[in-house]
Amino acid sequence: MSTATNEPAIGQLGQLNGPWPPYTLLGRRWPGPGRPASSATVVAILAASVVAALSVPLDRAGLGWFVTALAGTAALVVARVIRVPEAIPAAVRRDTGHGSWDRFFWGTATVVLLATGTFRAAGWLFTLCLLTATLTGALAITHGRSLRSVAMTYLLAPAAATRGGLWILRGVTRMRGQGSAGLPIRVLATTAVSIALLAVFGGLFISADAAFARVFEAAIPEISPITIFRWAFVGGVTAVLLTAAAFLRAAPPATGDLDRTEGRKVNRLEWAVPLSLLVLLFAAFVVIQLTVLFGGNQHVVETDGLTYAEYARSGFWQLCVVTALTLVVLAGAARWAPRTERADRILLRVVLGALAALTLVIVASALHRMNVYTDTYGLTRLRLLVACCEAWFGLVLVMVLVAGIRIRAPWLPRVAIAAGVLALLGLSVANPDGLIAENHVQRYEETQRIDLPYLSDLSPDAVPALAGLKNEAYRSCLLMVIGERTPEDSWRGWNLARETAREVIAEHPEDSPTWCWEQVNRY
Repeated sequence: MSTATNEPAIGQLGQLNGPWPPYTLLGRRWPGPGRPASSATVVAILAASVVAALSVPLDRAGLGWFVTALAGTAALVVARVIRVPEAIPAAVRRDTGHGSWDRFFWGTATVVLLATGTFRAAGWLFTLCLLTATLTGALAITHGRSLRSVAMTYLLAPAAATRGGLWILRGVTRMRGQGSAGLPIRVLATTAVSIALLAVFGGLFISADAAFARVFEAAIPEISPITIFRWAFVGGVTAVLLTAAAFLRAAPPATGDLDRTEGRKVNRLEWAVPLSLLVLLFAAFVVIQLTVLFGGNQHVVETDGLTYAEYARSGFWQLCVVTALTLVVLAGAARWAPRTERADRILLRVVLGALAALTLVIVASALHRMNVYTDTYGLTRLRLLVACCEAWFGLVLVMVLVAGIRIRAPWLPRVAIAAGVLALLGLSVANPDGLIAENHVQRYEETQRIDLPYLSDLSPDAVPALAGLKNEAYRSCLLMVIGERTPEDSWRGWNLARETAREVIAEHPEDSPTWCWEQVNRY
């Protein structure tokens, strides 16, 4: 009676039931799922790509972006939940990491960020939300908890798309190998029959009812070479992105060592001396700033020979840069400063705590300067956005002070990003273009001066606030210009702010369009 052994045969690399040990650096870090994509994954990605091709309006914010976000999220959920049974059970199980509660938060944040285009018409605001959605999306699919892990997800995206494409092709091959030799022919036949039935009955319904014909024309775009190219482009890009995301979820790279918050340590004097000198410099600046903050306008005019607004404008941007660089210095010190001995921990808390506290005063000074500058010259998009960023810097510094209690704070990067995402969503809810318009309307009542060229360049979000302008000529002029710059929307580009703006503009017709355009284009 013979006994079977698990020894590999000649030329065999390992056991038949695998998984076999990877021999390359990429293989050890990122071995891949080890099996083809499931049928549900292939169909879900294809369906979401078709939805995106038919829904996304590339030239504006609109409902189609929200629909695409929902379709993409559903596709990734299906790709994760439904798995392919292994033909040969593996002897060693990989921990695929189902994730934690924060993945739900990041995924929801991604959908909400893309949904802002349904309610806000400002292109610059939606662009910020779209870029932030790529960050929250990366956080939703990555297993890492540090900024380095998130950056690695971005860098691996092209490789994930390439390997994911091969993974999807193997899934399609597997679908054909499961008794589906005639699958392509049946799919084509089903598609042809569906199109024929919709064309025949749809044509009859269109000719039978004018209301249905209008709805059909609004829902189905005019097919042209440009439309076909747009469909192919949007669908292709969406398929690539979803394939990369699904592959990263199915086979995340090993980034555990990137999450370590401590690096190679330096000598105590090597970090304490330069940072202590930096603290003294910050302290000297803060003492002067306190004099400026509480000394009033006369102190600035007598000391510097400047108006208070000029003083605010001249220093705000420098203080913003100082705040950002201080956060970098704090992160580097927390990573490389030793903390094994009690004296090291006390020194770290004192120096970094003092630096963070002094920087908070600088943040307050910068925000005070911006407030004075805004009171003098009015609110603009850039001033509002940078002031929000400076306030976020201040919040991160408070988190740094809290983290200093225990020194180690692996939660800090993600919580800081979450605070920034919530701040951006809060800004979207507050309607920044509307706030800017409201600020200028109030200033006009006080100064009888108004910047027509700038206000006419605002989005339809500003229309309700501009409708409150008491000067009828200026009000009608601004509403007319914004209305003419607001395109008509199909269902893909439907937007609540633009719809509301059209209703308001219709109530204030312009009697002198020539004079209006001369005023708007006078600069």
